[in-house]
Amino acid sequence: MTRRVYLVVLLLCLGLMCPLGTGIFMDKLASKKLCADDNCVYTISLARAEEDYNAPDCRFINIKKGQLIYVYSKLVKEKDSGEFWAGSVYGEQYEDHMGTVGYFPSSLVSEQHVYQEANKTVPTT
Repeated sequence: MTRRVYLVVLLLCLGLMCPLGTGIFMDKLASKKLCADDNCVYTISLARAEEDYNAPDCRFINIKKGQLIYVYSKLVKEKDSGEFWAGSVYGEQYEDHMGTVGYFPSSLVSEQHVYQEANKTVPTT
């Protein structure tokens, strides 16, 4: 009986790990990004959302009109791609989303304050 239990557990574990091993393929948004530092951890600017945006997948963040967003990097636009920035939401009313970093279209925000220039070109992963 215990051998059957171990076998079932082993098969379940293998079945659960299989999707993790193969993953889901998503198109790369860009091959380079502009940052203030080599690790893209320093804030470049503070932006305000001009429109709502619903994230299409886990790489992006939802933003609401009027929301402030810390910007950490700006993807270098490539042929047939939109221009996206990476950032996280700011403010106490968005506390449950603070710290979540993701992409959003730069066309939907306006920069309110530039802290430092994004002059380091870093490859994306």
